[in-house]
Amino acid sequence: MSRTNFGAKPLMYPQPVLIIGTYDENGVPNAMNAAWGITTDFKEISISLSEHKTTDNLAKRGAFTVSMATEDQVVACDYVGIESGRKVPDKFDKAGFHATKSEFVDAPLIDELPLALECKVKSFTDGILVGEIVNVSADDSVITDGKVDMKKLRPIAFDPFNNAYVGIGEKVGNAFSDGAKLK
Repeated sequence: MSRTNFGAKPLMYPQPVLIIGTYDENGVPNAMNAAWGITTDFKEISISLSEHKTTDNLAKRGAFTVSMATEDQVVACDYVGIESGRKVPDKFDKAGFHATKSEFVDAPLIDELPLALECKVKSFTDGILVGEIVNVSADDSVITDGKVDMKKLRPIAFDPFNNAYVGIGEKVGNAFSDGAKLK
């Protein structure tokens, strides 16, 4: 097997496209795109962030939502990652997003993104945001038999090798059962 070396870079699959929703000090919703996030415990998410309008809001409000970006909202989700909320105060509106206040945390749910984790800030140190997941909510449009249906959700991932977004969603096996069949 021949291999190509890319050097020490944050290149890994899949990288979920996470849209972080916050309110500013005046209750204006903001959203930003983040790719470097992962669940780190049963009720915890960690996201690597530099300083942004979002981090200002996190310090003031202590809460945020994390929505999964979707295929049908790829342009809007990319926009909130490229544009700065410090420079464009109505970035949320310009993306075409609409907010509904979470009933669990002081942060906006993004109506156009049907799956969200609703979180309280546990810490933000050295660029690592750690949030306590208080609730996960999903719009009924992406539910089948009481569970989130990935084919209906149509989440996207970031492809860092090609600087692109890709759709995901095809089931290829069952977790915790297919591996048991190896002999």
